[in-house]
Amino acid sequence: MRMILVGPPGAGKGTQAARLVETFKIPHISSGDMLRAAVKEGTPLGLEADRFMKAGQLVPDEVVIGMILERIKKVDCAKGFMLDGFPRTRPQAEALDKAMKEAGVALDSVVVIDVPDALLEERAVGRRTDPVTGTIYHLKYNPPPAEVADRLVHRKDDTSEAVTTRIQKYHSETAPIVPFYEQQKILKRVDGVGNPDEITKRLVAALS
Repeated sequence: MRMILVGPPGAGKGTQAARLVETFKIPHISSGDMLRAAVKEGTPLGLEADRFMKAGQLVPDEVVIGMILERIKKVDCAKGFMLDGFPRTRPQAEALDKAMKEAGVALDSVVVIDVPDALLEERAVGRRTDPVTGTIYHLKYNPPPAEVADRLVHRKDDTSEAVTTRIQKYHSETAPIVPFYEQQKILKRVDGVGNPDEITKRLVAALS
């Protein structure tokens, strides 16, 4: 199962990604984690990326794509992988597609978790994180136990204004990758409204 998981901020991608990689026994390749690992390992591409990051610049797409191709050739990706956090734009999707075809690797599915904007905002604004365990709660949908409530953190990017900005950015920059993969007949849309278990069942059914 070689796949990309896409969804707007607050769609529950993190929760569902963890469940899907467990279900399909594939590695979760986060572009951010991959960059940090390559820099730490001192690979040629990692060193190149590090130069850009130290200069406060974005790592060029071709460097990120090179790292992705290196990563998916590793033994643990033999049965597939889940790519998360890249591509974020249509040009990135097109460049990744070209590079993967040249490398003889084809995606099986690109899954989009669909959630209405109003619900995304409600989900994000009510989200709280436990800094000790890393557990994420929601004041309405997944209330924290009383003994941890006082230490929970409300992230700065989970305010109404910040969430609205992130949703707008998703629609303008990331959503255009959807028709690109739709044309290739590998796009699967999954309703992201409901409890996490229901959504997981829908995702597994769409991918099976």
